[in-house]
Amino acid sequence: MERGVALLSGGIDSPVSIHLMQNRLEIIAVHFHQLPLTGKEEIEKVKDLAKVLQLKKIYLIPFAEVLKMLVEKCNHRDYYTLSKILMFRTAELIAEKEGAKFLITGENLAQVSSQTLSSLKTITKNLSLEIFRPVLTYDKQEIIDLAKKIGTYEISAGPEICSLLGPKNPSTKANLEKINSQLAKLDLNQIMNESLNKAEILKL
Repeated sequence: MERGVALLSGGIDSPVSIHLMQNRLEIIAVHFHQLPLTGKEEIEKVKDLAKVLQLKKIYLIPFAEVLKMLVEKCNHRDYYTLSKILMFRTAELIAEKEGAKFLITGENLAQVSSQTLSSLKTITKNLSLEIFRPVLTYDKQEIIDLAKKIGTYEISAGPEICSLLGPKNPSTKANLEKINSQLAKLDLNQIMNESLNKAEILKL
């Protein structure tokens, strides 16, 4: 079976997207955490989700310093789109290491600022691998119902902390050229490799 690398947050959508792809791909999960800005409960939540989903391997990657760098050096309104691009590019490095050909995400169209059509297009154009978005067009209630059915809803429910450093008024339209000019300000290879080198790899 071919492999995919899935972004697993503590939210409702990403565990459902992983579940939907599990009979098609061997899935390796990656979670980008914000310790020490957050508590260890973030990690424990993701571990619990991984167990329910019966995942065999998960990368826990410290990303707080990367996110703080985005706040300092880039347009804060583009924070969500930029952070998603950096997460996916780091996931591509893991995919190369693991022999995976695909990326998987729980993005759901227009739910938040990084999930508008223009943002999704900009994110995709910054990636090399094929990306699957299995819950892209799902209604939110459909996702909640499926999360309850597979046993992840109660774990995922509660406040999300991915917006800890995010802007109050994020951009909802991403311009590819402007986003790429901001990425050019950063030493991306160094940033991603430093985070990846500090990753904790769990085999469940």
